[in-house]
Amino acid sequence: MTGFVQNAIDAMALGSLYALVALGIGLIFGIMRLINFAHGDFIMLGAYALIVPSSAATATLLIGAWPTPLLIFAICLFVILVALGTERLAFRPVRAAAPSVLLITSFALSFFFENLVIMVYGGRPKAMNIWAGLAEPIIVAGIRIPMLQLITIAVTILLLLLLVLFLKRTPMGVAMRAASEDFRMARLLGVRANRVIAAAFAISGFLAAVVSLLYVAQTGVLAYHMGVPLVLFAFVATVVGGMGSLTGAVLGGFIVGVASVFFQVVLPIDWRPNRDVFVYGMILLILLLRPSGLVKVRAVEERV
Repeated sequence: MTGFVQNAIDAMALGSLYALVALGIGLIFGIMRLINFAHGDFIMLGAYALIVPSSAATATLLIGAWPTPLLIFAICLFVILVALGTERLAFRPVRAAAPSVLLITSFALSFFFENLVIMVYGGRPKAMNIWAGLAEPIIVAGIRIPMLQLITIAVTILLLLLLVLFLKRTPMGVAMRAASEDFRMARLLGVRANRVIAAAFAISGFLAAVVSLLYVAQTGVLAYHMGVPLVLFAFVATVVGGMGSLTGAVLGGFIVGVASVFFQVVLPIDWRPNRDVFVYGMILLILLLRPSGLVKVRAVEERV
């Protein structure tokens, strides 16, 4: 029973990270019909913003002396500004182009950010140790639960609740929901496209910043390609949950996270390095049974 509870918490914590990344991707897709593969690099940039540029293997904290609330605020603000900058300088000029142009633009941004980090910080992974005290376990009924996992789950639940309230109770949230249903009609009714899309990118950047802090605290490693596996799993989660559905994105993130931990536990030791084969096999089975994803979304026109 102890092992089951521990594995369940591990699965929820991993699923929470995937859900937050999938939510950032799904939010942009719902409004622009754009799969922003540069979202993983927003996460990476948020992590690298913590350190002084150096070629050393061990990172030196740039703002480690700052109070924790100020540190979190600074990282979130930085990534939000990066997200808004990419929307204004890269995506807005090509918004009326074919969907393939938007997709290529996101790939170009991803390669640009990764190579920029290599130029400034070097290509070697760096060890990072922030909030080491969060790795200490909490013992509950004989179960050792790392505090960081509980914080990850709690932060995810809090952000989901805040996002739901924002989308349902604020004028901008209502405008974003209208744009995700029928962008052309929403514009005819007075919704300002630039504001709505910028708000979506800002929220996406904020989610990426939160993930960067949680992910670095868990792994303790910085690498220029650290966002790639996260965004890949999150994209898969978005497809499984249902493209264009924020509920589906969150559901898909938790499914992928739970499946990853489940196969890591039940597979024989020799097979565990190939765990992803079984995870993607399960995803393929889900898509064969539900090609449109677990949460169906009414088809809308391409955003222009």
